[in-house]
Parts: sequence; structure tokens; C-alpha cells
Amino acid sequence: MHGLGFDVTSCLIDPGETAEAVATKALTLQNFDCVVIGAGLRLPGEHLLLFEKIINLVHRLAPKAGICFNTTPADTAEAVQRWTSP
Repeated sequence: MHGLGFDVTSCLIDPGETAEAVATKALTLQNFDCVVIGAGLRLPGEHLLLFEKIINLVHRLAPKAGICFNTTPADTAEAVQRWTSP
């Protein structure tokens, strides 16, 4: 991502009690052009409620950011490039 000219901030969340607080903190530290939500949060059915909460946090706290989804870390750049440029 850096090689393509993007500044990157990672926010890894756990599926437990701290997920919303960690995501909220990350989303309020700076402005974002795009937020990537990985398959690890989207695909396991047991994470559906957390996925919805995170989407709504992004919508509320980073309203100008594009939201994109990758399937693996390998296609993250492609996902981001669909919604923003460096």
C-alpha cells in the first residue's frame, strides 16, 4: 500500500468486548479516505452483529470515507483502489 502512495493505519479488532472501543478510537484519531473491512470480520456468520456495528461506526465516525472489502490481505490494494486514489 505504501508503495502505491497510500498512507495506512491498521486497526486489528478482536471479536470480543473491546472491538467497538478499539474501532471507535482508531476512527476518531484522524480522517480517512477509505476504510477496509476484512473477510475475517465479514464472513464468519457468528460475527454478523459485530460486522454491522463496525459498519455503522465507520458510517458515523468517518462519513466521507469509502468503505471497501478485501477477501485476503493480498487484494487489499485492489479493494482500496476501487474507492480512492493516493
